[in-house]
Amino acid sequence: MATFLHRVGRGAFARRWLVLLLWAVVLGVAGAAAANSSGTGNSNITLPGIEAQKAYDLLGRKFPAANAGGASARVVVRAPHGEKLTGSGSEAEVKALLKELRDSSPRVASVTDPFTGQTVSADRTTGYTQVTYKAKPGDLTDADHQHLDDALGKARDKGLTVEASGNALAPAASSSSSEAIGFVLAAVILVITFGSLSAAGMPLLTALVGVGITISTLTALTSALDLNTSTSALASMLGIAVGIDYALFIVSRYRSERAAGYDAREAAARANGTAGSAVVFAGLTVVIALTGLAVVNLPVLTAMGLAAAGAVVVAVLVAITLVPALLGLIPELVLGRARSKPKKPSKTPLGERWAAFVLRRPWKVLLVATAGLILVALPAAKLQLGLPDDGSQPASTTQRKAYDMLAESFGPGFNGPLTVVVNDAAPAKTEQAVKELTGSVSKLKDVAAVAPAVYNPAGDTAIITVIPKSAPASETTKNLVHTIRDRAADTRAATGAEGLVSGTTALNIDVATKFAGAIVPYMLLVVGLAFLVLILVFRSLLVPLKAALGFLLSVLAAFGAMVAVFQWGWLKGLFGLETTGPIQSLVPILAVGIVFGLAMDYQVFLVTRIREAYVHGAEPREAITEGFRYSGKVVTAAALIMTAVFSGFIAGDEALIKSLGLGLAAAVVFDAFVVRMTIVPAVLALLGHRAWSLPAWLDRRLPHVDIEGERLARTSPAAGEPDVTEAGFTSIH
Repeated sequence: MATFLHRVGRGAFARRWLVLLLWAVVLGVAGAAAANSSGTGNSNITLPGIEAQKAYDLLGRKFPAANAGGASARVVVRAPHGEKLTGSGSEAEVKALLKELRDSSPRVASVTDPFTGQTVSADRTTGYTQVTYKAKPGDLTDADHQHLDDALGKARDKGLTVEASGNALAPAASSSSSEAIGFVLAAVILVITFGSLSAAGMPLLTALVGVGITISTLTALTSALDLNTSTSALASMLGIAVGIDYALFIVSRYRSERAAGYDAREAAARANGTAGSAVVFAGLTVVIALTGLAVVNLPVLTAMGLAAAGAVVVAVLVAITLVPALLGLIPELVLGRARSKPKKPSKTPLGERWAAFVLRRPWKVLLVATAGLILVALPAAKLQLGLPDDGSQPASTTQRKAYDMLAESFGPGFNGPLTVVVNDAAPAKTEQAVKELTGSVSKLKDVAAVAPAVYNPAGDTAIITVIPKSAPASETTKNLVHTIRDRAADTRAATGAEGLVSGTTALNIDVATKFAGAIVPYMLLVVGLAFLVLILVFRSLLVPLKAALGFLLSVLAAFGAMVAVFQWGWLKGLFGLETTGPIQSLVPILAVGIVFGLAMDYQVFLVTRIREAYVHGAEPREAITEGFRYSGKVVTAAALIMTAVFSGFIAGDEALIKSLGLGLAAAVVFDAFVVRMTIVPAVLALLGHRAWSLPAWLDRRLPHVDIEGERLARTSPAAGEPDVTEAGFTSIH
């Protein structure tokens, strides 16, 4: 691997203009495809195999006129203070609003009347209308959204309080502030690390190229693949972080090789062969972790994982080709204050001093660090999963205001109605089951109301709407869903008709159950595959095992931090949270995949330098010190950059990305500084030579990937030897 990437680095350095042109073409083609794409992402989540999804699919087949896939908006109207909606003035204004909504777009399929549809509250102050569209949410145009907003605005001008929710509303304007915050912080860290604007600018530039290609490609494919709205944000978050870090390691190694006496071309080639090999294997572990998300069998999660994996692949390719090419353009400028051969430092580097501290008392350091992570991880035992609803929106949004108005006027359970779908090939059995199930469910103590059943034209399928007394996210409502499903099972045993429970609350329960059952197999798959990769990299069994156990500590501590902030509300003001509640069901398993990949990044970057010293003859403790001397500062900078990038997304509005940003930022801090920089050297010191041992039978069967560049000493000129440059001149190292 090292010799192959060494050749790639030399070739990219020599043919830098060709490499730059090729990447410019790729970026241009992706950008043009994105510019010609009109598709927008969706926020819907489908999960094959769960009961709530089966009910939804059944409704789509049995009630095609309902246009289950079409966009919809629920418009909530409240009369001026002290008045009733049924008063002559307010009723006329509501009628005018209904007409405006019907005329707002040719795509509007229906608008319900709150007076004839009995959707006015008992105190007659509040009502709502359901606006249904013929088109899917992603197919609505800006004009459709604007006409809807105009209709609501006209009603407000007449004195009504009008708010709306639903997927027909215009999506929140996307903002690049999250990426910008992280990017600026990363730039500051790079300047401090390198002491050179050119050296700091190169990782930023290459990261922008990689992310630009990835996001443009995803934008072009959004409509065709029906991608979720969070897909691009996740790919951007991860692409920026790893793109900067991967380039950082290669540029840093280039500066080290130049300081060792190699000329620019050979230094770039050797940096690509050594640090570039670490980049490839680090990227491979991230890709394994992200593509492994497909085992959950959740289409949106699979798409997000593959998109993020694609961002990592692009970042790796950019790092091992474009970075050497750019080094060929500015071989001296990136050296900055390291341009001249450094004198012997008067002060021991901080990384080396830290390693010495750990090596003096490895047992104490190991116990304190492990105990600290376990303490932070304790809140993870109370982790609750759920999907977001309008109750988790910021209080200033119209969706949250509509949610609160409905809860005040119709009861807290009104925002989470349960849909019971009864189906049998024989209409008589369906009718019998509906009667039995309606009577049984209506007697449950947490049921506020049961609407009369609505049958399809064939009479073989019916919909029963159940309104709970409790709020959608409450434990009481969750128990109610299980109780209704038990009653449906009893009814099926008696009549033969199937009863399925759907609705947002039921979907939340099913999704959480699905994830809870999938996370352990997923972790076993990902850790198992990456374990094999790390055996190849380190020629050891204990080092990969230690890496996996350290990852578990990091991810559990990150979960603990998320629970403390997002569920318990600790420091919620600091993170801009207005409400607390369950962690989104997607977040833990996404975090596991991403954190595992990033944990292996730091494992590979730091420990390969330690192993490099070991295989070149250093004693175990000496190898640890040498690894920290050369990699400690760079790993610290890389971790700070990732933390900065992920922290920037905490300021975003989207709940999933906000919570994921906090979880990933916390995980990077725990993994890089506590696990990799503290626990890893302590364990390596305690293991000694045993850390790098591999059974002879296994060593003979495994291919040698040479990530430390052992063969480069035999295939490239040593420092101080003459090397012929492209121009035909001889340079002395």
